Amino acid sequence: MKSIILHYQEIALKGNNRPWFVTRLARNLRLATKGTGVREVRVLMGRIELLLNEGADWKIVRDRITDVFGVANFAIAGRAPLDVEAIATEILKDVGDLAPDSFRVSARRADKRFALSSPEIEREVGGRIAEALNWKVNLSKPALTIHVEALTDEAFYYFGKEPGAGGLPAGTSGRVACLLSGGIDSPVAAWRMMRRGCRVLFVHFHSYPILSRASQEKAQELVRLLTKFQYDSKLFLVPFGEIQQQVLLSVAPPLRVVVYRRLMMRIAEAIARKNRAQALVTGEVVGQVASQTLENMSLIDNVVSMPTLRPLVGMDKDEITAEAQRLGTFPISIIPDQDCCTLFTPKHPATKARYWDIERAEATLDIVEIVNRAVAAAVLEESHFPL
Repeated sequence: MKSIILHYQEIALKGNNRPWFVTRLARNLRLATKGTGVREVRVLMGRIELLLNEGADWKIVRDRITDVFGVANFAIAGRAPLDVEAIATEILKDVGDLAPDSFRVSARRADKRFALSSPEIEREVGGRIAEALNWKVNLSKPALTIHVEALTDEAFYYFGKEPGAGGLPAGTSGRVACLLSGGIDSPVAAWRMMRRGCRVLFVHFHSYPILSRASQEKAQELVRLLTKFQYDSKLFLVPFGEIQQQVLLSVAPPLRVVVYRRLMMRIAEAIARKNRAQALVTGEVVGQVASQTLENMSLIDNVVSMPTLRPLVGMDKDEITAEAQRLGTFPISIIPDQDCCTLFTPKHPATKARYWDIERAEATLDIVEIVNRAVAAAVLEESHFPL
């Protein structure tokens, strides 16, 4: 077997735009499988084929494809001439030591010009296999399903399917900027936006040299891990400790958290616009901490003009943690560190800050100068996958 056949699902609903989505998916597959022994990526009728070199490691290729957004399912497949006798012959060569209690053939005819219908292909190929191997046929609950796909001038067959990542291909839904804290929530929020086809750039606020570099190192490691889902990432490391000190001297303790967040949003928006992003993304959840009440979230939002997306807003901590564990970000996120969110945080932050109080507090700060200085001081780091 020298091919992998991939199917997409949501892309198939894109109408006249489908070819563009399929082309981007094929491009992403080439990037994801670089160096794994994939010789060629071919766009076929309603599916994509990856041709493998001799000696290609199926397990490595499978692991790479599993993380490619836009893939509904995939399988390692064999090729046969478009003839039921030839298809059955090739399948019989490849069954190896398989000995299922029952089986069935499931056929799809992509090109309706082929003389036999899908049920007829199933009967003809299945009958030959059953006769040759004395296998029992079970059409409702087979132990093994042999899939046959008849195209214009060739057919593919495979045993079973691997689930894909679903969603839309990376880079098909525009660019967003994610405020990456280094905690559990924001990496999951970024991944969810990637799965919807967005290319995510990351903005991390740190308090070095007041605090250690630990939060920066966590952010760097999280971005490296998440880059395997979008192949290229930008991380902006923004020094925020000095800004917090300015707020500490001018703003009443209960209001500081909201003022910090509003400054972060302004800075992130400025970075986003410079990099042609169209929205901000946060890992906020309603009611999780003081700054995430509806009242405070509304105050934080109104300082930016681009949309703020919150993919996790209705989830609870257990759900987010389970997703972080599945993605592999959880072990990184729980590494102890000192981040800017805990620096100079008051004991009793306001949970329902009032607009005029915040406006009065911010009047003591040179907002434009603070934002411009922070953007100028941001350090850009880039990650690529595969290396």
